[in-house]
Amino acid sequence: MLATFYGSLFAVSLLCTVNYVFIWDKHFNTNLTMIFAFVPLSCLGYMMLGLSTTAEAGLTAMKIIYLGGCFLPFFILYCILDHCMIVVNRWVTLALFLLCIIDFVSILTTDRFGLFYKDYSLEVISGDPVFYRTHGPMNTFFYVVTLLFILLGLIAMVYSWVRKKQVPRTIVVLLSIPYLICALSWILIKILKPQLEILPVGFVLAQIVYIIIARRALLYDVAETVVDSMVQEESVGFISFDFKYRYLGSNSVARKLIPSLENLAVDGEFGRDESEKTIIGYLERFKNDPSDNAFVYVADDKFFDATINFLYNSRSICGFIITFKDATESRKYMQLLDKYNEELQSEVNDKTKHIVEMHDNLIMSLAMMVESRDNSTGGHIRRTSEGVRILVDEIKKEGTTVVSDEFCTNMIKAAPMHDLGKIAVDDSVLRKPGKFTDSEYEEMKKHSAEGAKVIHEILLNTDNDLFKLIAENVAHYHHERWDGSGYPEGKKGAEIPLEARIMAIADVYDALVSKRVYKEAFDFDKADRIIIEGMGTQFDPGLKSAYEKAREKLEDYYGRNRD
Repeated sequence: MLATFYGSLFAVSLLCTVNYVFIWDKHFNTNLTMIFAFVPLSCLGYMMLGLSTTAEAGLTAMKIIYLGGCFLPFFILYCILDHCMIVVNRWVTLALFLLCIIDFVSILTTDRFGLFYKDYSLEVISGDPVFYRTHGPMNTFFYVVTLLFILLGLIAMVYSWVRKKQVPRTIVVLLSIPYLICALSWILIKILKPQLEILPVGFVLAQIVYIIIARRALLYDVAETVVDSMVQEESVGFISFDFKYRYLGSNSVARKLIPSLENLAVDGEFGRDESEKTIIGYLERFKNDPSDNAFVYVADDKFFDATINFLYNSRSICGFIITFKDATESRKYMQLLDKYNEELQSEVNDKTKHIVEMHDNLIMSLAMMVESRDNSTGGHIRRTSEGVRILVDEIKKEGTTVVSDEFCTNMIKAAPMHDLGKIAVDDSVLRKPGKFTDSEYEEMKKHSAEGAKVIHEILLNTDNDLFKLIAENVAHYHHERWDGSGYPEGKKGAEIPLEARIMAIADVYDALVSKRVYKEAFDFDKADRIIIEGMGTQFDPGLKSAYEKAREKLEDYYGRNRD
């Protein structure tokens, strides 16, 4: 009867192990695999015990039973620890495993040393063998070690349930079922001491639950499931090397990207052709700076985002792994987006340029409208603007006075606006053909301050703050003098903005060489003497050199354009 019962359990145990092998996945837990290897061995021992007719045969059967009894608690404990994401020090693991070995060695040598069983015998009663034994000290040691494993497993499950939110609750519950089945079976044996051993029943039931755990646990292993999913899509390639750049392996995607891998033996030297040497270069970069681990690999008109990481063997670094992910579609999209952005930017630039031109034309038209009211300054705006451009070019070339490109551009644009304030001057004064009286001159002097106010309102919402400032300063202070005798505020020296000092030279030069209702045009030599004599009194002496270098260009321009 016992032989039949134990034989049936052994058969069921083998079927469970066969099923486990059938569904086996490379990501299955190692300790779980060991459980499925040792449970059938333990059940085999029980079947052999049921067939025993001598004490020696019974002891042999007990040795096989304890092969599972000594090691299964260890593997069950570490299966729990692995699934509960609890890492144990290697020395602790080794110590626990040595306890199992000591237990098993004591049962193997019990017929010689009597440490596990002091005495043993076997009697066949009603066709079933009954194995009698007197326990030795190592038998007690076995119970202590087994209880230690049970306690540690329970603590691990409770700790994970309470503290580890990333451990699936379903897995913890499933792990507790076979654990409790085996623990209760063992306790029942020791308390009730029935003739029929029920511990192998607990082992077989535990196997069934562990099959469920094996399949379920894979769903929660995010790292492995994601990698497998990516590999199945054939959009991700992997290639690995040791630290000497010897080839360790790759998947089919990587071999398509680097065809030379097909003929490269594992452990072969990598870096034979140009594509391999290029990758070696990226590995060298990563080796020197681990943060520099990304590059783009192009093959067959496809783009792959490549990432280099260290290759781990358990917890130690053993080489490099390169991951290639197909980024062709995203790259094409980015190229299309870049092209669209370039076209959009070009269109915006064209529109902006058009708006700026309209703005500049509007300002010039306004300036010319004001100029048309003054019968003594025909063409003055156009000529002084060119005079400013010539002076600014020389100032920039000379470098004595540092000016930016932006300043020069805005200075030239602001020059036509310097007399906008004349719009506020009464026609009787502005259009007077002769010399002003003192009161009329005071009225005329208001145009500089008024010009600054008009420009401030016109450019109130402009985005170009520097242009606004330069334009206001040019209008406001172009009649100030270096010695402080000018108007409207009597500023002197460097208190006068640079743009106004430049404008003053261009404005006076034009007035000197141009015909006015109250005078004839001066010749260039006389005009030049007046400007030079005014350096340090009316004009900024720091601009003298630039003016002298600009003189030839000014005379050439006015020779062609003077009224």
